[in-house]
Amino acid sequence: MNIPDNLLGEAWSWAAWAVWIPFFAFAIWRAPWARLKESEQLNVWLGMIVMLTVIWSLKAGVKPGLSMHLLGATVFTLCFGRHLAFIGLSLVMAGITVNGSAGFAVYALNSLLLAGVPVIISHAIFRFVEQRFPRHLFIFIFANGFFGAALTVISVGLVSTLFMGFSDVYAFDYLTSEYLPYFFLLGFSEAWLSGMLVTLFVIYRPSWVFEFDDSLYLAKK
Repeated sequence: MNIPDNLLGEAWSWAAWAVWIPFFAFAIWRAPWARLKESEQLNVWLGMIVMLTVIWSLKAGVKPGLSMHLLGATVFTLCFGRHLAFIGLSLVMAGITVNGSAGFAVYALNSLLLAGVPVIISHAIFRFVEQRFPRHLFIFIFANGFFGAALTVISVGLVSTLFMGFSDVYAFDYLTSEYLPYFFLLGFSEAWLSGMLVTLFVIYRPSWVFEFDDSLYLAKK
């Protein structure tokens, strides 16, 4: 994660921009901007961007492009939906890029890996849980906040490993032994942090969680 400029060829950078631009434009078009007209919701959205910019700056790693950090993407997606979450996480990536923690030329690639992938995974898990499991508060918190967050981070680690391996930046043997396993540990930390925040939000500030409808999850419970 947080790939620097000199790690990949220009072809990868241009290809990533070609993918990221239409995705970002589509997110801007479909995002529920009316939600941010409320000052409280706007403050929460901006606050998450600032908080995650700080968290993403606190990374660990031994080689260029192989750093790792907490994501917070699951909480962001549950709170604001996939479109506003993707836009917000892309802004977080912009902040990380400006402070020198990632390359400008590969901004689109970093955004796809750290914003696009986790938002897609988080939303897919939410939709799966919503369709296959009863509407229950505990299920929402555990399946989305805890399990969903862990699976999202592990998925980002797997995608990053595959990308680094297929792009011949590092050998697969090295990645699978010295990089990918640590995402399982990171997933555990992400699960507890995200699960704790989702629990607090749905109990004390359910209006902050876009994907949580208290009339469905709490009525007659």
